[in-house]
Amino acid sequence: MKHHHDLCPAIGTVPFARDLADHGDRTAVITSDGTMTYRELAARVEATARKLGTERRLVLLAGANDPEALVVYLAALSAGHPVLLVPGGNDEALRSLTAAYDPDVVARPDDGEWVIDERRVTSAHTLHPDLALLLSTSGSTGSPKLVRLSHDNLQANAESIAMYLGIRDSDRAATTLPMHYCYGLSVINSHLLRGAGLVLTGLSVADTCFWDLFRAGRGTSFAGVPYTFDLLDRVGFDGMRLPHLRYITQAGGRLAPERVARFAERGLRDGRDLFVMYGQTEATARMAYLPPELAASRPEAIGIPVPGGSFRLDPHPDWPGRDTGELVYTGPNVMLGYAESPSDLRLGRTVEELPTGDIARRADDGLYEVIGRRSSFAKILGLRVDPQQVETMLERHGIPACCLGADDELVVAVTGDADATHIRRLVAAECGLPPSAIRVLVLTELPRLASGKPDYRAVRELTHDDTPGTRHEQAGPAAGSDPVDLCRLYAEILDRTDVTEDSSFVGLGGDSLSYVEMSLRLEETLGHLPADWHTLPIRELEPAPRPARSCRRRTVETGVVLRAVSIVLIVGSHIHLFGIKGGAHLLLAVAGFNFARFHLTSEEHRDRIRHLWRSIAGIAVPSVVWIALVRLLTDEYTIATLLLYETVVGRPDGGTPHFWFIEALLYILVAVAALLAIPAMDRLQQRFAFGFPMALMSLGLVTRYDLFGIGAHDRLPSAAVVPWLFALGWAAAKAASWRQRLIVTVAAVATVPGFFQDEPWREVLIIAGFALLVWVPSLPCPRLLSRVAGVLATGSMYIYLTHWQVFPRLEGQFAVVALLASLAFGVGYAAMATRATRWLHTVRFRAPAVRVR
Repeated sequence: MKHHHDLCPAIGTVPFARDLADHGDRTAVITSDGTMTYRELAARVEATARKLGTERRLVLLAGANDPEALVVYLAALSAGHPVLLVPGGNDEALRSLTAAYDPDVVARPDDGEWVIDERRVTSAHTLHPDLALLLSTSGSTGSPKLVRLSHDNLQANAESIAMYLGIRDSDRAATTLPMHYCYGLSVINSHLLRGAGLVLTGLSVADTCFWDLFRAGRGTSFAGVPYTFDLLDRVGFDGMRLPHLRYITQAGGRLAPERVARFAERGLRDGRDLFVMYGQTEATARMAYLPPELAASRPEAIGIPVPGGSFRLDPHPDWPGRDTGELVYTGPNVMLGYAESPSDLRLGRTVEELPTGDIARRADDGLYEVIGRRSSFAKILGLRVDPQQVETMLERHGIPACCLGADDELVVAVTGDADATHIRRLVAAECGLPPSAIRVLVLTELPRLASGKPDYRAVRELTHDDTPGTRHEQAGPAAGSDPVDLCRLYAEILDRTDVTEDSSFVGLGGDSLSYVEMSLRLEETLGHLPADWHTLPIRELEPAPRPARSCRRRTVETGVVLRAVSIVLIVGSHIHLFGIKGGAHLLLAVAGFNFARFHLTSEEHRDRIRHLWRSIAGIAVPSVVWIALVRLLTDEYTIATLLLYETVVGRPDGGTPHFWFIEALLYILVAVAALLAIPAMDRLQQRFAFGFPMALMSLGLVTRYDLFGIGAHDRLPSAAVVPWLFALGWAAAKAASWRQRLIVTVAAVATVPGFFQDEPWREVLIIAGFALLVWVPSLPCPRLLSRVAGVLATGSMYIYLTHWQVFPRLEGQFAVVALLASLAFGVGYAAMATRATRWLHTVRFRAPAVRVR
């Protein structure tokens, strides 16, 4: 048997793994269990290296973001043992690659303890002296096709990355990506090279504990694939206080240019950089980066080659044009070549440059832009997936299939009576993708070209229509919560015909008028709703496990409770059943809170403004219709009332305008819509999510305190007086830290007192409501009362509109009867108005055509 020492007497090693002790007592690793210095890490690495021995062996390592896996990885590299890095937690990949490559040593966790299983004392393979690392070409799969990387590849790419990122020994990077993924591994390598720290964790950025550890570890950077940035939007990253964060890196797939620009601009605001990067496993990790100062102005570009690397463009017949072609990379980080069996481990360098498979162009400013793809590889949720490998795997199970990447999902076309759930499970295990990213098309037969080869273009077209004989099977909730049914529910409540499983409530234009009904209907269906359900795609809404009877406890969002309580207080005080006032002013704050939640989303600017105008119409039209009907039948209202400007001209009898609240809310919303329609203002509110509404609140104090003596304060219900309450509610929704929530609370305590002369309890009610809105997301509530609260909250505007015509006609009756009748009539009008809207929508569009994707 021929071993390494027969080829070369000197064992190659990786300097950054070998020289850990040079960094002394600097902090190397931070975990939730404590810290480890470089000196301590080096000692553990040296001990493990001694156990691995001096005879080179192939070490299969189940990669994980924990100290044990890190130590084995560094020990193997420092002692010259090639590492075959596989995804930890993926038993199928572990078994598959163990069978395919017969490693000499297997390092993996077993029942919570790390074990190093020495299967033989000398290698069964011929290992080339330069071979240092083997990574899968397809992310988390068990594909036997591996990338062969050398010691020089790892060192050169780590040095290149550390150079253009400007990594300092004081930096501390969080491991937001898996160790077995070349992008995640490059973060580890480049920071160890510079003696920087690693905040080592397997937690998701969607987990609050991740951010607690990041702050405690004084994290200065983290890496993200496009899906990571989706999660950042959901968890309110823009409002987080991260005082040590210097920069964020992005790779692993294309992030939409508008999102690149948005995150870059936010970074400029908060004093941090965004590095957009481009790479492949075959280049160890990185090939290009976009200088952060260009991210906002050139977000569509991948940038320039990393230090030490270079690009050229090879002409491609399908992509003619000047400075356009297939992107080819050359540099010291280009792999040795591929391995498809153990016999390939003896090979040295078989490639000198890397054809990326991407079609690119070089712009006049010297930046490269990727504009297309030559091959069928797809990046889905940051994982590089080979659809042909998936086809091969399914064929082994006796399932003929056509697979391709489409958008952010893998499409699998099969035939006959195939079990879509079984297929999805097989593919998820093969690729490491979540089931929600796998769509199964069950066809009567697979489309073929005349040559007999699969017709992938036809399969792609089938993903966009509902051709007879095609059944779309998508992973999603079960037990009465099928995605198709959820899509129909969204279409029904939101009057939309374009609902897909990728749609979200806010993305479809949902607002506070439809939110309560939608949340209650969904909670009945799913059993529980996450706090950010209104921003989640339908496909991600899953049923909660059924709890034990003793654990069944229902909660209702505080905003819903405040709307319900406020409308009861408004009507009750008008009837003089009780004298608790302030409900309408509290509703203005809730309106600002809901405005921020439903209209200040990550959608395109134009779409957000359009949805806002639609919501404004949803308030104005039912109000005008009702007032017109009453005016037609009685003489109660004037033209000024009908046209909703009575607060401007005043009532003839000098009384308080009946609909001052609706007029004030409409004027405020129109003013905000006009303000945010200005792109510069919209960018400001995105950059200063909390500061912007607080600035508007401060501006509103001019009329709140009548600082210019315009006399607006003489008419309390005037729209000119109350905008500060709306802005404060807006700020409450954007308060992402306890300090910001405290600022909102203090602002309410400081500005509400004195607004109502000699009515301190009115002010107490408003302040207490603000405090609940800011500090208590939901309130426990019995099921029956939660349903009642939901109905009243949904119909609150309609109750406010109609109660003036109900309770005066019942003044001779018991006041409670007048209250209940007013509430019931308003709820009835709400139901009628909603049905009328849906009927008009149905007449216009015939029927909702829900397209399930």
